[in-house]
Amino acid sequence: MPEFHFEDFAPGSIAQYGPRMVTREEIVEFAAEFDPQPMHLDEQAARASMLGGLAASGWHTCALMMRMICDWFLLDSASMGAPGVDEVKWLKPVRPGDALTLRRTVIDTRISNSRPEMGFVKFRYELVNQSGEVVTTLTCPAMLRRRVPAQAAS
Repeated sequence: MPEFHFEDFAPGSIAQYGPRMVTREEIVEFAAEFDPQPMHLDEQAARASMLGGLAASGWHTCALMMRMICDWFLLDSASMGAPGVDEVKWLKPVRPGDALTLRRTVIDTRISNSRPEMGFVKFRYELVNQSGEVVTTLTCPAMLRRRVPAQAAS
């Protein structure tokens, strides 16, 4: 039985998870498979790029974020999926050796008009490095089952 339902997420509430270490090997491995740009694969090419050194692909940081979201709360929730992503921003490079913490803020909640058994929770996720710098943000709604659905309006 899921621990977290729609009712457990109040607007303004904040939770933090982590940290999770990022290794050079995983940066290069992800890049080789999914984003083979030189600044994600090779230290020399990365130093010559605007990043100034080897850095994880932005898509890698999104994948890391999703894994943290799953491991630290989503897999223990009554999640019914998501209708999409509102916004992703890559603000600072993620480097080998970074320790990333996930900060989750509830922006808004609302019960579905057409499906009273679920509600929408809009989250803002931030990946924060060991220096306290926000490196990636993601804003998206999630669909969560309600513990006791209200009757549909007649």
